[in-house]
Amino acid sequence: MRPLTGISLKLISVMLFITMSSLIKATAAHVPPGEAVFFRSFFAIPIILGWLVLRRDLSTGLRTRNPAGHFWRGLIGVSAMACGFAALGLLPLPEVTVLGYAAPILTVVFAALLLGEKIRLVRMSAVIIGLVGVVIVMLPQLGNESMGTSAKWGVALVLASAAFKALAHVHIRKLVQHETTSSVVFYFAVTATCLSLFTSPFGWVMPDALTASQLIGAGFIGGVAQILLIPMKQAQTMNVTME
Repeated sequence: MRPLTGISLKLISVMLFITMSSLIKATAAHVPPGEAVFFRSFFAIPIILGWLVLRRDLSTGLRTRNPAGHFWRGLIGVSAMACGFAALGLLPLPEVTVLGYAAPILTVVFAALLLGEKIRLVRMSAVIIGLVGVVIVMLPQLGNESMGTSAKWGVALVLASAAFKALAHVHIRKLVQHETTSSVVFYFAVTATCLSLFTSPFGWVMPDALTASQLIGAGFIGGVAQILLIPMKQAQTMNVTME
């Protein structure tokens, strides 16, 4: 894949994920995080299936040799989404977005600790700079005596979401050694949908028409954003195989 194409797809994907987060944010006051995870995951499935059909890759996308691996990837991913969606109800969207960028930093750290990957000086410098940036964003809030308990919980949830995302990336790094990226994307949506249903006893609500359309839109947009990232995941798969 050409670098410019990869950069373009990544930028479009980021914009779509931010749009998705905005829709979730708009519903956060009325819809529990677990229910939001359900809509986000369930309505991404038709998008992913349609994409697999257009690629004539449906059989590959549904084939798996490691169901347990997909389950654990789904559980970690659902935890990340639930924490992130809960944080959107407690903090402004810009702060959630910025603090969420702790995930790539933690991915480097976890890759070194769990996969034994070497961290070169350039990466270590980037990790340190990134951590400093996250601290700079957090200090004005944490140092503010008027900051409410809910906002502090919001910061904790965002950081927890970032940690779960980093663990998910590390898990995917191992999973794609034997599984296709198409199956990873598809089974994550399916697993996340099923796992989110277990939160239904904790106060799910019947959304009105506007809220339902926002939640469904978040699912569709999230599905498209995931698909745009697949070429880069496939490139990472080739790197893993070569290593």
